[in-house]
Formats: sequence, structure tokens, C-alpha cells
Amino acid sequence: MSHSSRRSSVHVVTQARRSLSDDIAYRQRRYLLMMGVRAVCFVIAVVLFLHHFGWLTAIPAVGAIFIPYFAVVFANGGREPNNTRGFMEYHPNVPATRDSSTPSEANGGNDHRPVGPGSDDN
Repeated sequence: MSHSSRRSSVHVVTQARRSLSDDIAYRQRRYLLMMGVRAVCFVIAVVLFLHHFGWLTAIPAVGAIFIPYFAVVFANGGREPNNTRGFMEYHPNVPATRDSSTPSEANGGNDHRPVGPGSDDN
């Protein structure tokens, strides 16, 4: 085996994907962080409301309302399937025919199909 042919099959480790368990753990940490930010936004909105800060209460309240949507979308947005074609095309597993010639060639060139036993075409 030549030295150049071995180099073409080498995979660079830095281009390898994260393991599935690392990917899930990362998404769980990100989800918990975002939900923690949501809880802080909710507490700040309640405190601002109780101290009559008016429209400033809406800013953390909007964060507390919309952050869960983005947290769920980001948490579910993990690895995508490798098959991007959608449905797989059906390929029947049919055995190959023995004689690939057309019926006219197999029958001596008279353009009639060969007649099998028990046929009433005589």
C-alpha cells in the first residue's frame, strides 16, 4: 500500500461530530439556562408590577412569556437525520431474467411469442 493512498482515508478529529450523549447534555444545559432566565424575568416582572413601574413591567413579562417557546425549539433542534431525500425510492428485489433477447429473436424472427404447453392457440 502506498503512502499517498493511506492519507486520503484519514479523518480529521476536529471535523468529527459531537457524540449523541454530549449533544443531548448540551441541549439540556441550554434549556435549563433559558428557563432560569425566564424565572428571573418573571420575578423581576412581579417586583416591578408591585412597585408600580407601569409599562416597564411589560419588558420582563414579555421575556417570561416568549423565552419558553425558544427554549423548547432550541432543545428539540438537535441532530438532523442524514437522509434528506425524504421517502426512499422502492427498488424491488426481482431476480434477473436468463434470456435477455426479445421474443422475436428467441422465436426465430417470426414476431410471435413462443407458445407454452397447454395453450389453445393452434
